[in-house]
Amino acid sequence: MTESFNNEMLDFISRSPTPYHAVINVRKMLDAGGFVELKEAQSWQLQPKGRYYIVRRDSSLIAFVQGSQPMGESGIRILGAHTDSPCLKVKPNPDINKQGYQQLGVAVYGGALLAPWFDRDLSLAGRVSVINAEQQLEHHIIDIRRPIAVIPSLAIHLDRTVNESRSINPHEQMPPLVWQLGEGAPENFTAWLKGYMQAQGVNATQIMDFDLSFYDVQAGSTLGINNEFIACARLDNLLSCFLTVHSLLQANSDRTSLVVLNDHEEVGSGSTAGAAGNFLTATLDRLITDSSERHQAEANSLMMSVDNAHGIHPNFATKHDANLGPQLNAGPVLKFDVNQSYASQSDLSSRVRVLAKQVGVPLQSFMIRADMRCGSTIGPITAAATGIETLDIGVPTFAMHSIRELAGSKDSEALAKLLTAFLNN
Repeated sequence: MTESFNNEMLDFISRSPTPYHAVINVRKMLDAGGFVELKEAQSWQLQPKGRYYIVRRDSSLIAFVQGSQPMGESGIRILGAHTDSPCLKVKPNPDINKQGYQQLGVAVYGGALLAPWFDRDLSLAGRVSVINAEQQLEHHIIDIRRPIAVIPSLAIHLDRTVNESRSINPHEQMPPLVWQLGEGAPENFTAWLKGYMQAQGVNATQIMDFDLSFYDVQAGSTLGINNEFIACARLDNLLSCFLTVHSLLQANSDRTSLVVLNDHEEVGSGSTAGAAGNFLTATLDRLITDSSERHQAEANSLMMSVDNAHGIHPNFATKHDANLGPQLNAGPVLKFDVNQSYASQSDLSSRVRVLAKQVGVPLQSFMIRADMRCGSTIGPITAAATGIETLDIGVPTFAMHSIRELAGSKDSEALAKLLTAFLNN
C-alpha cells in the first residue's frame, strides 16, 4: 500500500501550491468523506456522530467528528498541522524594469533557504481580488500551473569565489525574471494579471489586490535505487496536513476527534488564521457551551502537533546530537525541547510510545544540540491557549525549508497508522 499512499499524498501536495489550495484540496477529501461545512458567521445545529468542518480566511481549517460520548468525560483527540510553507511572495507594486527585462519584487515569507530557488521553473498561485462588471468585489483562488518565471544564477566566471562564500541579498538578487520588455510585452504586472483573469473567464474590470506566491512547478516524486525516498516541495507541512485529515476520515464516532490546520505558522502564528488566534478556542466554545464541561473536556483531551522533524544528514552529522539523530525510514519522531519550543512532556510521550508499540510503529526521538536552538510548532502555542496536553511528532526529513525537501518513503504511512490509532484509542 505504501506506493499508492505516497502517490496520493504527493499528488495532494503538488496540487496545493499555497495554503488556499491546500484548504481547497482538504475540503474535497472531507466532502468525499461525508463531512458538512459550517460557517462561523451562522448558528450551528450539530448532530451526534456528525462530521463537520469550518474554514477561516480561506487558508485555515478545522474538521471534527462529533462523538457520541460526553466530551467532558471522554475529552477530545486533536491533531494539528499548518498549511503554510516558506516561499517568495509578490510585493504590492512589484514592477522592476532593468536592462530590458521585467522582474517582480518579492518578499521572503518565513525562514526560506534561498539558494535552491535559483534556476528553477517557477509559477504563481494564490488569491486575487477584483472588481467585476457589476462593480462588485470578488475573490478568486488561482494557480497558473505553467512556468512563467525564473531567478537566474550569476555565472561563476563573474563571481569566482561563489563556492567559497556566498551571501544572498533577497531584495537585490531574488526578483524573478518574468518577461522581456519590448513590443507585445504587458504594460505592467497588474495589467498582465487582469488579462490573465479575463482569459480564465473572470469578468475583472480592475485588480484591487492579491496574495500571490511563487512556487516550483516540479511535481513530487519517488526516488532512490529501491524507491527509499520521496521528494517534493512543501513537505513541511502539507505532508502532515494530508496525514491528519487521512486519519480523521478513519476516526470512529465514539469520542470526538478534531483536526486543526493553521496558516502562518512559519511566521509566528500571530494572525486570525494562525495558532495564536482564536480559531480553535472559538470552535471549542461552540462545541461545549457549558464552561465547566469545557474545562473538564480540556483536562481530558490530548493533542498531537504533527510537523516534520530533522533527519540526521550524512554530510552534516555534527549538526546533530549523536544520540538523537533520526534516520529516514526508521519511523516517526517524537520532538523534545527543554525550553518548550516543542510541547512534548515525558508522561504523554510515554503513552504514545505504548500506543505505537501496540500498533507496530517504530518511534525515534529528536532534541537539538545543547549549543543550538531548535525551531517551533503550533504545539506549544495551542497548548498554552487551551490547556490541552500536547505532544510534538513528525516525519524525519532533509532540507527543511528548501524549495524541495526529502523524506523516507515508509515514514508517512507509518505515522498515519499511529495518528489513526491515537484518534480511535
